Amino acid sequence: MPATTDRLHVALMLTLSFSTGIVDAVGYLGLDRVFTANMTGNVVILAMGLTGAGGLPVIGPVVALAGFVVGAMIAGRVLRDMPTGWGARDTGLLTAVAVLLVVAFVPTVLAGSSPYPPWIALSVTGLLGSAMGMQAGTARHIAVADVTTVVITSTLAALAFDSWLGRRTGQQWGRRLGAVSLIAFGALVGSALLLVHFWLGLGLAAAILVVVALLGHLGHRRVRTSAPAGH
Repeated sequence: MPATTDRLHVALMLTLSFSTGIVDAVGYLGLDRVFTANMTGNVVILAMGLTGAGGLPVIGPVVALAGFVVGAMIAGRVLRDMPTGWGARDTGLLTAVAVLLVVAFVPTVLAGSSPYPPWIALSVTGLLGSAMGMQAGTARHIAVADVTTVVITSTLAALAFDSWLGRRTGQQWGRRLGAVSLIAFGALVGSALLLVHFWLGLGLAAAILVVVALLGHLGHRRVRTSAPAGH
């Protein structure tokens, strides 16, 4: 893979990390404390909710988990037998994620301000979970090291483990730190937009997905055009 293409993919996956932070903040604060991208946190919330501790939800996390798994399975099915890296199907899947985000906020616009009726909240939760699962699966296929777009625990562990105070080995600290920071910054932005309206954060995340899909597709076409005949 050309160095310029590799740098483009890193930048695009980091951008998706930012949009993930937005979606998770909007989902958690606007949909009764449910993570729709961070499934580690979602599983913990579900487990605590099952004990009745803190009035934490149970149905919402289950719906988000199911949606995430279905979304990741769809991505795996679509990308089956495709070579690792960006391709036309990856562009299509990320575009589909943007569409799901738009579809998800439509019921909230029609319903007005929160708290939303349970059927709306759970429908939106399922759609967001599916979108984030599809995004995570696509990012796995594009395979930018240390940038999953939805998980920061393993990235943070690697950053500390390989640091000067840790194992002192060379590492791509820029992308690792960027992935962690951008998810946090996205959550900050999502929380701020939620103060205005639920749909603003999801709308911004959807717009980011469209831009990422477009730039990734253009980069993929450029590589194909410049490839020698027969490759």
